[in-house]
Amino acid sequence: MRSRRLVVSAAVVVAASVGFIPGMAQAAGPAAGPSAPVAKGVPAPGADLVKLGASEVKKFHSPAEHSVRKALPAAKGKTAATAQSAEAAAGNPDLGLVLDAQSTSAHGIELRAQVLSSPGATLRVTYNWGDGTTDGVDAFPGQEVSLKHSYAELGEYNVKVTVTDAVNQAEVVNELPLSTVGSDFTPYAPTRLLDTRTGTGAPMGMVQAYSSAKVKIAGNGKIPAGVTAVALNVTVTNAANPGHVTAFPGGTTRPTTSNLNFEARQTVPNMVVVPVGKDGTVELYNGSWTQVDLIADITGYFTRTAASGYTPMTPVRAVDTRSGQGAPQGQVPGRGTIGVQLGGWYVPANATAVALNVTATNPREDGHLTAYPSGQQAPNTSNVNFAAKQTVANSVIVPVGPDGKVNVFNGAWAGTDVIVDVVGYYSPDSSGSFMAIAPNRRFDTRTWDGPMHPRGYIWSAISHGEQGISGYVLNATVTNTKDAGFLSVAPDTNTPDQYKNHTEAQQTRPTASAMNWTAGKTVANLVQASSGGVNGVVDFWNQSWDTTDLIVDIFGYYETK
Repeated sequence: MRSRRLVVSAAVVVAASVGFIPGMAQAAGPAAGPSAPVAKGVPAPGADLVKLGASEVKKFHSPAEHSVRKALPAAKGKTAATAQSAEAAAGNPDLGLVLDAQSTSAHGIELRAQVLSSPGATLRVTYNWGDGTTDGVDAFPGQEVSLKHSYAELGEYNVKVTVTDAVNQAEVVNELPLSTVGSDFTPYAPTRLLDTRTGTGAPMGMVQAYSSAKVKIAGNGKIPAGVTAVALNVTVTNAANPGHVTAFPGGTTRPTTSNLNFEARQTVPNMVVVPVGKDGTVELYNGSWTQVDLIADITGYFTRTAASGYTPMTPVRAVDTRSGQGAPQGQVPGRGTIGVQLGGWYVPANATAVALNVTATNPREDGHLTAYPSGQQAPNTSNVNFAAKQTVANSVIVPVGPDGKVNVFNGAWAGTDVIVDVVGYYSPDSSGSFMAIAPNRRFDTRTWDGPMHPRGYIWSAISHGEQGISGYVLNATVTNTKDAGFLSVAPDTNTPDQYKNHTEAQQTRPTASAMNWTAGKTVANLVQASSGGVNGVVDFWNQSWDTTDLIVDIFGYYETK
């Protein structure tokens, strides 16, 4: 197991949003055409995981004073030898171990054992990793023995390191409690944790300009105290002026990124995956110059214990009511519900939650969509808010019901078409564990090389050549849009060197969409993008017939064992 290094751009950030790899909404904007795309590469990256993910790195230490020494048992029947070995052991009083460990990945650690001994001894160092596996290596006095180990399951482990002096028939054992640093996901029935309109989770009253509302996460309901991050659907409403909302760990310095952007009189939701502060809270900052109401609904949380890992997928359409795919053809009626069979069809039967892109299109009046697990009553939460005749998509993380279904409720009093795309899933068999990093801007075409070409794409080498990184938690925002369109995000089969040497293969234009927009609108969405494996190059496609600016920020990644 080697340490991982996730390479990203060093530039830091202004207002944008987070996101899951596209669903195949394509509910608005032009159809894909055969024209050859224009590809541009982003500037060379400048910061790595050691700097950006420093908050996730943990260190452990056990001094020599914790070493426990004992004489080895003598061979059977050799009484004189027993006395002799005890005397010899007493002659090597310096035998001991100093242990230091540091996390190297979501599942991995590096453990260094400093071997203390009298000169001339022949030594054997044995590692018992606490998960039923062991390693051994020969050593000499004064040597630092360093080994790396990857745990199959996240959690806390007690590592025992033994140094044996066979000549003197003595050994010393030192123990080091440690824990992995990745986080697994636990689904949570959609629940409203904050609504400033009603006083849920905070005093009733709008969030003032340039101030924050604190949302209690740890210890709230059935959420455990050790929660590391949370999946929230954050909604802004009753805004009198444009602005943005930033979600960040409670008690920390607010980053210059944002999670959703809004205009006056807009109701805008967006899914966020945000670390929880040491005080057990998340803060939601109102970046507008006038007050707004804020709503936050939880659908799951992350902890450093084994639960459900994440597996990214090639996006697949499960439901399109316009064509009758996966549901009866025709709009979902007002106050109506459709069931979507996912478990055993699009995701494994033991999937505990799914990552979706849910789109409302052709709505006949204002309303909202709510996704929730089957077998339950529709909660008072929402995932997609829309106005009449508007096409709106939003990323959704939602638990799966016991029969493998997810329900989608139309909260309007009139019909709307619904599109559901599956982009990934969480399950006990999935090993992708979440690693948060300091929010970091990957690129912003407004300050680099100009807007995206019509029907073109930007390639970005996020983790090229790094093993074990399966996907990224990104925020993608389009702005200065000149025409209707949609954004697609997909792994690239080319390497950076192929682009540099002009030997790249033409990429197949994807049909999935991460978001839809109309001319003149700024739109953001959570994008959880697949790395495509060790290649780690991702393409961002402008599926419009005119230019648009694109901003991409990275907030974390998923790493397998």
